[in-house]
Amino acid sequence: MRLIGVAFLILTAIIFLLPEPEGFPILEYHQVTDEPLDPDFEVYNVPPAEFAAQLDYLAAAGYTTITLQDFMRVVHGKGELPEKPIVLTFDDGYADNYSTMLPILEAHNMTAVVYVITNELGKKNYLTLEQLKDMQRRGIEIGSHTADHLPLTSLDKNAQRRQISDSKIFLEWSGLQTIYSLSYPNGAFNSELEEILREENFLTAVTGEAGLNTLATNPYELCRVHIRKPRFGLTEFKFRLWKAKFFAKLRAL
Repeated sequence: MRLIGVAFLILTAIIFLLPEPEGFPILEYHQVTDEPLDPDFEVYNVPPAEFAAQLDYLAAAGYTTITLQDFMRVVHGKGELPEKPIVLTFDDGYADNYSTMLPILEAHNMTAVVYVITNELGKKNYLTLEQLKDMQRRGIEIGSHTADHLPLTSLDKNAQRRQISDSKIFLEWSGLQTIYSLSYPNGAFNSELEEILREENFLTAVTGEAGLNTLATNPYELCRVHIRKPRFGLTEFKFRLWKAKFFAKLRAL
């Protein structure tokens, strides 16, 4: 055990000595509210005051929010990334993303990507189609979180395709602009899913693996850092940004 501890300390020291990694973070949020949908999942809730403070910090630190469509335009040579890009994503499609998160975001002149579970739309505490359309008009990218939020790696290929395709078709046929991005439910993904996503005309997909992203990153395996309900205010938020850099350095070894 002592040798393992020493080896860990040496590895950590090496990682700290490595140069700053290239790439930008993608942050994973869920709810922005003082009243979480389910107290058992309160860890996924960021209170509005904490969220506003986090955006204040990002602005002061020089970050510029982009969408994943912005990112792919740059990948295809149709623009340039800002000096310090960052992507804010919100999973599941909770109603507070419209009523609470969006006004705070707009007050900071920022944008985001909202991933929705299509079979939950219109239910209590979830977004409606009209709200999604309004969010798109206001510069928010809407993505798919599949039809039913089932871990895709637990399904056979036909079921995987239905979960991915049905959500995209429903949103587009309901009058939303083209859906290009998907968030893997529970972060579960494998290389086989990339083939389906390409065939269904998705351009990007986000995981739950911490790290940073560059123009060379596989766009169907984009890294994200989960932003939990903070217990230590901005200190914890800064730690999670650092966590993305730490794992990027770790991958570089």
